[in-house]
Amino acid sequence: MPSDSGNTLDINASFRGGGRSVEFLDQINKASIVMLAETGIVPRDVAQRIAKGIAEVIENEKNGKAGFAPRSSADYLDYEPRLIKVAGQEASRLHTGRSRQDIASTIARMNLRDGLLQTIAALIAVRESLLTKAEQHIDTIIPAYTHGVQAQPTTFAHYLLAFESALARATERLQETYVRVNKCPLGAAALATSSFPLDRNRLAELLGFEGLVENAYDANHLAPIDSALEVAAAISSAAIQTGMFAQDIHAQYAEPVPWFMLAAGELTGTSSIMPQKRNPAALEQLRAQSSILLSEMQTMTWVSHNNRPGMFDYRMYDPVPVGRALQVFKLFKQVVDALVVNKARALEEVHADYSTTTEIADALLQRAEVPFRTGHHFASKLTDFGRGKGLKLQEIPFAEVARIYEEQAKAKLPMTEKDFRDVISAETMVFGRKGLGGPQPTEIQRHLSNGKIAIKLELDTQKTIATKAINYNLQLSHMFLRLQ
Repeated sequence: MPSDSGNTLDINASFRGGGRSVEFLDQINKASIVMLAETGIVPRDVAQRIAKGIAEVIENEKNGKAGFAPRSSADYLDYEPRLIKVAGQEASRLHTGRSRQDIASTIARMNLRDGLLQTIAALIAVRESLLTKAEQHIDTIIPAYTHGVQAQPTTFAHYLLAFESALARATERLQETYVRVNKCPLGAAALATSSFPLDRNRLAELLGFEGLVENAYDANHLAPIDSALEVAAAISSAAIQTGMFAQDIHAQYAEPVPWFMLAAGELTGTSSIMPQKRNPAALEQLRAQSSILLSEMQTMTWVSHNNRPGMFDYRMYDPVPVGRALQVFKLFKQVVDALVVNKARALEEVHADYSTTTEIADALLQRAEVPFRTGHHFASKLTDFGRGKGLKLQEIPFAEVARIYEEQAKAKLPMTEKDFRDVISAETMVFGRKGLGGPQPTEIQRHLSNGKIAIKLELDTQKTIATKAINYNLQLSHMFLRLQ
């Protein structure tokens, strides 16, 4: 934001617009003149002429009247000459008790809350797709990994719902942030209010804010930083989770036959030289754009860091642009919708490794009170033996299983061959889970149900906020028209 000295440098041009800044300046001007007339700070007849001038400037710019090209700047010093041109010098009374400082802080908050609502809606749409896809794969067993190594089997639904849970927290953070962002700084003037008795609460009401940033110094010089940082942090968290998802799915393309991949179509591409290749272009874009989004969200941290309050650096009218975030989350939704799972191939991958051996130690403890560490050592020795022989877990002869246990535990294996084969079954392991939040169908159904309920409540909240915004705009328009 340019300083109040009147010195407008070219370097400031990029900070004058962004988001709906020009539109928001018009709303601020309308609210200001209504409040000034109601309080008697500006005589009603003068306020009427100013209001008519504000409306005329908007109309002239909308219709492209000579000398009134559409504004690209939300800087009040760029706006005021246009108003004076149609309403005379007395129109400068619109700026009574105001500063470009509190105008800029208010525009920034209006952009922040507008961006928050758009981002929340985009995240909810992704989560709806994750729930829908998960519901289709409650019994689809897939390998899961820790340290980049196959660890245990789970279900594709369980995997997808993990990301839905993470994005639900990101949504919650944004919703909580909205409450704090939706406070009005207008009327704070430069940093200490003014000698005019402005009704700041009325300004907040007319502009649809739920309360004030009360301390005038804070309103312009501290709150703009932490509010923008909070928005950026919540979006950053979602960007990281989005990138993790893209990378995880993309890793499957190293396999000749991936167990989940993108359906052929606009999200995939063909090599210009290798006709057999089907490149997962959307996954690469999702990962790359998530990383770029993350870097953009760090901007507010760096321009605010090691700075003095009130400096130009962090005073952007649109401090956290959400355009890329909306594109990233839209692409994320498209990727989820396009995912195709090869159930047989996924189960084959589970069977190709030893990820069900975890269940051996648990079963020995549950069925025969065998100490967990004894069972763990046995399962580890069994794994080493099988891999050394080039065998899959299911291919190890039961006689060898019993021998290795007896050598390890100095006791007879307390399982029949049927018991053992059942224990190492991926289906038994996955669907026999008992813990809260596991992949068993009852827990997946519970998560799906809760997720749908949560999304409905969030959509209802979004609708309520939108309705309030419409009502506030109607109220402002009505009061402004009455003033004219």
